[in-house]
Amino acid sequence: MNDESYPVHGAGLGLRRTLMRTIADQPVNSVDFWEIAPENWIGVGGFYGKKLRAFTEQYPFICHGLSLSIGSPSPLDEAFLQRLKRFLITHRIRCYSEHLSYCSDDGHLYDLLPIPFTEEAVHYVAGRIRRVQEILDQRIAMENVSYYAAPGQQMAEIDFLNAVLEEADCDLLLDVNNIYVNSVNHRYDAEVFLQEIPAKRIRYIHIAGHHNEADDLLVDTHGADVIDPVWSLLEKSYQQFGVIPTLLERDFNMPSLQTLELEVSRIQELQRKWRYRCHEYIQHA
Repeated sequence: MNDESYPVHGAGLGLRRTLMRTIADQPVNSVDFWEIAPENWIGVGGFYGKKLRAFTEQYPFICHGLSLSIGSPSPLDEAFLQRLKRFLITHRIRCYSEHLSYCSDDGHLYDLLPIPFTEEAVHYVAGRIRRVQEILDQRIAMENVSYYAAPGQQMAEIDFLNAVLEEADCDLLLDVNNIYVNSVNHRYDAEVFLQEIPAKRIRYIHIAGHHNEADDLLVDTHGADVIDPVWSLLEKSYQQFGVIPTLLERDFNMPSLQTLELEVSRIQELQRKWRYRCHEYIQHA
């Protein structure tokens, strides 16, 4: 895929309210694009609402949702989807993504729970994704999620993921850290998993830190620095798929903006390295 295939370019960072005043006082040119959770911003006014509007007019933005609950047994919240659609249009959001999981039934559960890896679940979830795309009038990207149990599993994780993407005809938000976390927790080869990802469906990449609970149990927290094996897996992604827009996730234990920029710059360094290697390969092919 070439650069025109992606909604944004380069290396991005999740925008948290704790960063707003810093960014407002000192424009950030080291970050190529920003990501927000729309649920945290829909209907927000005052200082934060005005600043968000100013930022979305100045920088490229994408949205990563928290409450779609695509695998929930409850009906889709179509009233929320209509509000979301207006928000995406108002702020010229370039891509909307969500988690391939569920987080609600009669009420919100405040956690991302795994969808059973079954054929029945593939058909159910794919139908709901198609309905979301119909309401929003755009393709959406689903993220491969971290999970700690696989109730009722009848398919491998990669087969379930690929079946949903194909049947729903939607895109993929490739979370490299989640692949690494799951590979340790469920004892599979992360690189083999990566090789089975359909390149044509990837819209962008997430990279994040996690917590080591034990040697065989990692917890996806987005609250720590990215570790070397995850950086290596990101490089493997660039090697296999070419350079893809990549976003650094950090949700708590927030360091300074300057510290976050160092990790964003590391993404950019890897992108330059693999863009150069791809160019060299083409030149000598």
